[in-house]
Amino acid sequence: MNQVKRLFTKTFAVFIFLTLISSQGFLYAQSSNGEALFKANCASCHKPDEKYVGPALKGARDREPSKDWVYKWIHNTTSMVMTDPYAKKLKDEMGGVVMTEFPDLSNADIDAILQYANDFKPAGTATTTGPGGATSVSATPSSDNTVLYGILTLILAVVGLILLQVNSNLKKLTDEKDGIKSPQPVPFYRNKAYLLLLTIVLFIFAGYFLVEGAMGLGRQQGYQPNQPIYFVHKVHAGVNQISCLYCHGGAQDSKHATIPAVNVCMNCHKAIKEYAGAPIIKEDGTTLDANAEIQKLYKYAGWNPDTKTYDKPGKPIEWIKIHNLPDFVYFNHSQHVKVGRVACQTCHGEIQNMIQVKQFSDLSMGWCVNCHRTTNVQFNDDKGNGNKFYSIYEKFHQDIKDKKYDSVTVQMIGGTECGKCHY
Repeated sequence: MNQVKRLFTKTFAVFIFLTLISSQGFLYAQSSNGEALFKANCASCHKPDEKYVGPALKGARDREPSKDWVYKWIHNTTSMVMTDPYAKKLKDEMGGVVMTEFPDLSNADIDAILQYANDFKPAGTATTTGPGGATSVSATPSSDNTVLYGILTLILAVVGLILLQVNSNLKKLTDEKDGIKSPQPVPFYRNKAYLLLLTIVLFIFAGYFLVEGAMGLGRQQGYQPNQPIYFVHKVHAGVNQISCLYCHGGAQDSKHATIPAVNVCMNCHKAIKEYAGAPIIKEDGTTLDANAEIQKLYKYAGWNPDTKTYDKPGKPIEWIKIHNLPDFVYFNHSQHVKVGRVACQTCHGEIQNMIQVKQFSDLSMGWCVNCHRTTNVQFNDDKGNGNKFYSIYEKFHQDIKDKKYDSVTVQMIGGTECGKCHY
């Protein structure tokens, strides 16, 4: 009897261990430290193997002046940009975007991140050829093992229940052999212990998905509606390098970025009547008729390209808003763009490479707070002149002069206080 108990105890311990390691959280904890650090600190602006908001991290050490250069760069980006030639060059290559400092990352953490980037292997890609010889490259979706882990956990749970039944039957056989009268086993569906365990498991799963669903209400990361005119940012902001602020001028002067009026579009398209660039392949693999989209613009504007006159009443384009924040959240574009000098790509992604715009970030409170914790306050501009908006923070100015701080984050000036965004 004691041998049977010991065998069952060992078997059940193995079952618990296998159940734990099959969970996604446990597997993530066992993943490389570099991958976890990269996803927590770098993924919003960098990709391991290709240029994103910032440069690719793979092979970064080979491009840098010295082995310890990257430590200085990550710990004190602001001063490096003003004093180091390679840092200045890097900033120019990135269109003036300066990386956020991460003074809390140790040298070992930085080494782990760069090692992860060097060892990174991208998902497979598929190349399709569109009309006119245009090519479109799409990444093969990476496999999501969540379902696999769930199935494995379920299988192990069933195995555990079977082992419990085996133990019960072995105990019954042993009792009969010893002449001990044992009670009739209770069926599984009437066993209170099993029912309680099942109830707890269901409660945990239901609670998890309920909380996840509630936290995701109103978020629309990846949202990409069909617009009245198929406006291609890659052509305008990418190929033709039109500044974001030309069309969205309110971003530097007001709370809202504003959508450009039809007249702003017509400033260019009075002269540009036809698209003469490379074929544009849409997300569904078809080729966009860009000239037809220009004709839609003329119809909204009431413009006659033949007579070059407005011969019909114009009407506004009913663009569908993509980025929406809850009514109880205050966000000011000019505070970030003009004062904080935050690049548009930080929140909106690599907009200059998007065929059609979609929501890049989840715009959750946690995402914003994390940005405020890591983003440095821009006390000076690129020429070293003072930023008048931050002139009231005399203490921090003096602390920096006294070398008490290398930099000051938005959090340190109250950027994570509830009243900054909710009042």
